[in-house]
Order: sequence, then C-alpha cells, then structure tokens
Amino acid sequence: MAALMRDFLPSHLQPELRATDIEGTVAVQAEQSEEETRFLLGLAEDHPSIWGVVGWVDLADPRVGDRLAACRKSTLLCGFRHIVQAEPDDRFVLRADFRRGLSCLAALDFTYDILIYPQHLPAVIELVAMYPQQRFVLDHLAKPQIRSGKLQPWARLMFELGRATNVFCKLSGLITEADWTHWGPGDFKPYLDVAFESFGWQRLMFGSDWPVCLLAGTYAQVVELISSYLHDRPRQEQTAIFGDNAARFYRLKARTDGPGTRQ
Repeated sequence: MAALMRDFLPSHLQPELRATDIEGTVAVQAEQSEEETRFLLGLAEDHPSIWGVVGWVDLADPRVGDRLAACRKSTLLCGFRHIVQAEPDDRFVLRADFRRGLSCLAALDFTYDILIYPQHLPAVIELVAMYPQQRFVLDHLAKPQIRSGKLQPWARLMFELGRATNVFCKLSGLITEADWTHWGPGDFKPYLDVAFESFGWQRLMFGSDWPVCLLAGTYAQVVELISSYLHDRPRQEQTAIFGDNAARFYRLKARTDGPGTRQ
C-alpha cells in the first residue's frame, strides 16, 4: 500500500484528465467523517474539474434528517456513501437505524453509493427493493474475485440486483481485484459481460477509482481498459458510459472551464 501513502490532490489528477480527454470528475469519500466531506467540497469549489462530491454522513444518527437538510445547501454535494465493506455484519444495511437515515435521502434528491463485497449482495438486494424511489449505484461491481477467476455466486446475484431499475453500476475498481502485477484485459471480460447483461448500457458508468487504482496500474490504463471493451459498441453507448449516465444519475452540470470533453 506504499503507493498510496501520500497526499493526492486535484493538481495531481489534472495531467491524467488532459491525457485521457476527461472533462469532469466526481470526488467520492474515503473517510467516514463529515470533516472530509467539507474538505472535498472545498476542493470542488476551487477546481472546476470536480463536478460533484459523494460525501459521508452518519445515517444512523437520530438527527440525520436535520444534518441532511443542512447538507442540501451545497449544490456540489450529490450524495453519500458508507464503507459497508468494512462492517463486520454482512446485513448491516438492513439495520433499522441505517435504513431510517437512508429513507431521508430521496426526498432531498441525494444519491447513495453502495461499497460492498460479494457476500453483502443478498442484503443489498433486499435493501434496494424497500426504496424504489432512491437512486443507488453499486461501486466497483461489488468487488468480484477476479484474481481467482471466480464468477459464482457473484454473477447470479448481480443479475438479481440489476432487476431493480433504480440501481446503477460503476465499471470501476477492477484492476485492484486482479493480480496487481500480471493482469491483462482478458481477465475482466467475463465480469464486464455480467455487468452489461445485468444493468444494460443505460445504467453503467465509468469510474477510475483513482488514486487507489495506482496499486495495480495507471489512470490511463484504467480508461483504456474500459475504452477497449466498448470499442465495438455503438457510439451512443460509449458516450453514455463515459459520462452521460453519471451526469444523469448524479444530476451533474458541466462547469465551463474544465480541461477536456468527456466526463
């Protein structure tokens, strides 16, 4: 993990955005603190390449409704994420206090990013069915076991989750689930195929997972991996996955002085 033991700021990402023709980004929380959320919003205010922020709030807090209402003051705050993958309870998302907080998001037009491992999928499938008006996005395809080449039961559960039309899925975090030093594009095709069959191109979005992706490759390699997979697909699908779907899901608005043309 030594590659991540330093600061990563928008100035470090700018050359990567220019080189890959990416126009706008969404900064997603890495720490479960409101202080980090405020920090990310401050960066977004100062850097036009950040079109939105996914932050953190304690959804189990009895006063979460008031906290969320205060958060609504920022037009750059899109939604929230909790690091569910770190919770010891595989059914954490079904806890009454967590669900009570989650139930407040839709009314305020906030999204929810789902960060889990495959073993959490059954509980998440139950959860999303309870909140059909809530916009959810599954991060990193729920981190399938790419390194071992295992597909089931992950693939079956992905098909089931994809039936919920309020759930999107990010094509992100793949290379760090593979062999960090010996991965190749073919390692990911079965998993990307499942994502397409489960969600369809209208509910898939590219995600870089930068800077975590640096453990196994470069920002440009992550972009190329998805670009190559989409190469033979219609231009409309490519454009949707590399920006339009994210803009629609997060309600993003282009900021006029960004560096490129894709989102």
